[in-house]
Amino acid sequence: MRRRDFVLYSAALASAPPLQVAAQQNPPRIGVLSSIAATDPEAKIRVAIFEQALKELRWVSGGNITIDYRWISGGPEALRDAANDLIKTRPQLLVGHATPATRALLGTTSDIPIVFINVVDPIGPRFVESLGRPGGNVTGFTNYEPTMAGKWTQFLTEISPGLKSVGVVFSPRTTPYLPLMWKPLEEVAKSLSVDLVPLPFLEPSDISSGTERFAADGKCGLLVIPDVSTQLRRKQIIDAAASFRLPAVYPYRFFIADGGLISYGVDNADQYRRVASYVDRILRGTPPYLLPVQQPVKFELTINLQTARAQGFTIPPLILATADAVIE
Repeated sequence: MRRRDFVLYSAALASAPPLQVAAQQNPPRIGVLSSIAATDPEAKIRVAIFEQALKELRWVSGGNITIDYRWISGGPEALRDAANDLIKTRPQLLVGHATPATRALLGTTSDIPIVFINVVDPIGPRFVESLGRPGGNVTGFTNYEPTMAGKWTQFLTEISPGLKSVGVVFSPRTTPYLPLMWKPLEEVAKSLSVDLVPLPFLEPSDISSGTERFAADGKCGLLVIPDVSTQLRRKQIIDAAASFRLPAVYPYRFFIADGGLISYGVDNADQYRRVASYVDRILRGTPPYLLPVQQPVKFELTINLQTARAQGFTIPPLILATADAVIE
């Protein structure tokens, strides 16, 4: 642990009220709005990591804090309804997972502190004024930085030598930040002599039909944008890549656990632990505008060798050697 982090952690422990005393008082409430379904396996994992990190900071769910969760895999209207429902619980703090949920929360309050997680671009939609000085009642953690684009495209060309084009899978409804990613993607693609082809989808059926048309050109691969829609539709995307034997790179490890080929992106467990640290500081009195928006610091590379063998891909030894996790 870095000295600065140790000092902050020690100060938090010193100022924390005894758990048995805090539990006897009205515990602060935290409202969490997530853009995935409660039945998604990732939901339980995120709750466990978040609540364990809070516990280490002496905040115990059901003890000296109350946490209300809302899991919404629907559109903007459903998210707005859930956000309004959370406001009725009179929370001291709100947590928004991903861009759509954060936007919904911001539409309900300008006073209650909000901590977001897994937001690609908080400046474009004006969630914050700047990363260093968020302003207002919002701060949080992004899940993207430009060098990731280069890694995604490079992995595809190394797994499939002679690759000619990369299809970029995304939903226009939930990726307003795509232009932020597109420029670095184009620059890297040009340097590697491959073409970028947008593959937007609005309905699940668009994924299969769009991939089929794209695959007809031959020697191509898929790049899946980090987004709540690609997460919700990951089975269809993984199945489409398998059907047409396309190498595909995904943004999160859980895509690989579900049968995807390779992923490179932020360490979600680390993100949720870091969110807990901001929740702790805000509950102890630090205003959100004094907490800078944090960019990702931990990334993970995951490979599914079973998928690689089934689809006839050979993973280069150097990529295997640098992987954080390999599914045999």
